[in-house]
Amino acid sequence: MIGRMTRRTDPLLVLIPLTVCVAVPLPARGVWLVGVEHVTGVVIGLMFFLYGARLSGAEVAEASRHWRLHGVVLATTFVLFPLLGLAVQLVPGGLLPREQALGVLFLCCLPSTVQAAVAFTSMAGGNVPAAICSAALSNMTGVVVTPVLTGVLMSAHGGVSLGAIGDVAVRLMLPFVLGQAVRRWIGGWVARHRALLSVVDRGSVVLVAYLGVGRGVVTGTWRMLSPGVLGVLVAVVVSLLALVLLTTATVPRRLGFGLGDRITMMFCGSNKSVATGLPMAGVLFADHGVGVLLPVLLYHMCQLVTCAWLATRLGHTGHERNRPGPPGVRGV
Repeated sequence: MIGRMTRRTDPLLVLIPLTVCVAVPLPARGVWLVGVEHVTGVVIGLMFFLYGARLSGAEVAEASRHWRLHGVVLATTFVLFPLLGLAVQLVPGGLLPREQALGVLFLCCLPSTVQAAVAFTSMAGGNVPAAICSAALSNMTGVVVTPVLTGVLMSAHGGVSLGAIGDVAVRLMLPFVLGQAVRRWIGGWVARHRALLSVVDRGSVVLVAYLGVGRGVVTGTWRMLSPGVLGVLVAVVVSLLALVLLTTATVPRRLGFGLGDRITMMFCGSNKSVATGLPMAGVLFADHGVGVLLPVLLYHMCQLVTCAWLATRLGHTGHERNRPGPPGVRGV
C-alpha cells in the first residue's frame, strides 16, 4: 500500500495549480480574508508544534550548531541573490521597466521563508531541524539586513518595524518550543501518525499560495503590465529560481555535505518570503507603484510550484532508496 502511494502524484502538485485557479476569480476579501489569515496562522503554528513534538532536543541542538550549513544559506540569500539582482538591472528598460527591475532587486534582498522551506525540506526527506534553525535565522536576520541592502543597492530610504522579529518568534518558534516541551507525552503518538504532519505541511503551503495569489488580484498587480513585459518578468524570475536551485544543488555537494543537508540548503537558500516582503515593501517603496511587488508575487508562485515538484521527486526517490530489498539481499 505505502509503496504504491509513494509512486503516485503528490496531491500538492495538483492542489497548487487548483489553488491558483480558485484564487484568481475568488480572492480572499473582507471578513473572508481575515478568516483565511487566521486559519493559515493556526495551521502554520500547528505545523511547527508538531515538528517540535516529533524532533528530539538532541537533534535540534545539533542542528543549531551546524554553522557551515547556515553560512551557506545566508551567503546564498544575502550575497548570491543580490548579485543576481544587480545583474538584472542591466536588462534594457524597453524590455523590463525600471519599476519591475527594482522589484526584482528588492526580491533578491529578501530573507528565506520559514514555513515553506521547512515544509519542502520535510517532504523531500532533508534535515528538518537544520531547516528550522537556518530558515528562522535567515528570516530574523533579514529584518535588519533587507532594508540595509535595499537602501545601499537601490539608494532607497525607509525602515521596517522590528516587531517583525517578535512576529516570527511568536508565530513560528513559540509553537516549536511548546512542542518540544510536551514531546515526552505526545512524541510517540506524533511519530506514529506521520501522515498528520504531511497533511499539515501541504495544507500550509496551499493556504499561503491562496493568500499570496489573492493579494495580487485584489491589488490589481496582475492587470497592470502588458503581456510582453509580463513575459519578460516571468522569464527573469524563472531564471533566478533555476540559477539558485542549480547553485544550491551543486556547490554543497562539492563542499562535502550529505544529502539531507544539501536538500535543506536547496530549499532554505532558494525560497523567498512573501510574508516578509509585502509588508517591507509597503514601507520601503511608499512612493513607488504596486508594480514593484510583481516580482515578489511571481517568484512566490514559481517557488511553490517548482519546489513542490522537487520535494515530491526527492521524497519519492528517498522512499525507493530506503525500501527493503528482496529477502537475503543486503544493500551496499
